[in-house]
Amino acid sequence: MRRVLGYLLLLFAGSLGLSVPATASDLGEFDLHELPRYKPEQQVAGTIRNFGFGLGGVLQLWEEAFRKIHPGIRFDDKLPTSDAAIPALVTGVADLAPDGGEATLTENLSFFEVYGYPVTDITVASGAFEVDGKSNGPVIFVNKDNPIDRLTMDQLDGIFGSERTAGMRGFKWSPSDARGADRDIRTWGQLGLTGEWAHHQIQTYGHAPSGTARFFQWKVLKNGDKWNPNFREYVESGSKMIADEDRAAEHLGLRSMLKNELANDRYGIAWTVMPQAKGVSGIKLIAVAPREGSSYVMPSKASFQDRTYPLVRSIYIYVNRAPGKPLDPKLREFLHYVLSREGQETVAENASYLPLTASVVRAQLRKLD
Repeated sequence: MRRVLGYLLLLFAGSLGLSVPATASDLGEFDLHELPRYKPEQQVAGTIRNFGFGLGGVLQLWEEAFRKIHPGIRFDDKLPTSDAAIPALVTGVADLAPDGGEATLTENLSFFEVYGYPVTDITVASGAFEVDGKSNGPVIFVNKDNPIDRLTMDQLDGIFGSERTAGMRGFKWSPSDARGADRDIRTWGQLGLTGEWAHHQIQTYGHAPSGTARFFQWKVLKNGDKWNPNFREYVESGSKMIADEDRAAEHLGLRSMLKNELANDRYGIAWTVMPQAKGVSGIKLIAVAPREGSSYVMPSKASFQDRTYPLVRSIYIYVNRAPGKPLDPKLREFLHYVLSREGQETVAENASYLPLTASVVRAQLRKLD
């Protein structure tokens, strides 16, 4: 019966143009057989200095496994926060900089100004789907009564963003990412809704400045910082970002926004992360497509892991590698282990983050050659 229901669901989703990822049981939790097994190219020894974030314990597990293969290696770890990662590379006190998010503009600029070339980012895991505090990717909610069920990334830009003269790529202001006010989307009628919905203004909600907001700006607004003027900002409920005077009620927390505002605002739309929506009724998730004409994908653990959902975050290890020069052999070997099937199995078993796909691993390995 379960298989029949699953088959009918796939048929129904296909008729709507939605992409339904495989379930965890279909995947055997995660299918990692296409990832390369770790094969040491040489025996290495010495000290690797890690400075930044411990990746929820995953970094230490990688280190322990790597030392069994390379007993001459030791690790000197200083892991206070992701905010210390790239500054440690800039100041030369780190070999590797594990970080739970994307580099900021000032981090990219400071590294370039010191070394004359960009910092190298190696994606070592995917952010979580619904694990609190683990770089969850943004998802889109509307009121349960809203008939909309899908949007493209360009439409999200039109809804949440505003006209811009360019977009930021790294630290360069790129005119190819400009867009005019004609692409602003301010009413539900512009998205094809009719009747009572057609002329109603879209009210937007989301995160105040944070790592998640920086990611949303990068992926959706091309790193511009011009938002829809009616955008209402909130911080993660229960987090250190709640102000002392709001600690009791948490009116400016995202959970309060979803429960007390979006759930009662038929014309609202919000982006946030799944842990903030746990137990909230009166709202619904919608599917997102990377571009017009591509498949619309509902957010799920599976679609985050296989990266078919277009707003999945990455977990990084940053490294200082001069163009045209080989990477230090011990760093190269360690990163090869991290990107191997064994390294990614550790990610899957830890359950903080999600393991990479084979295509992402291949792209990262090319950065090491």
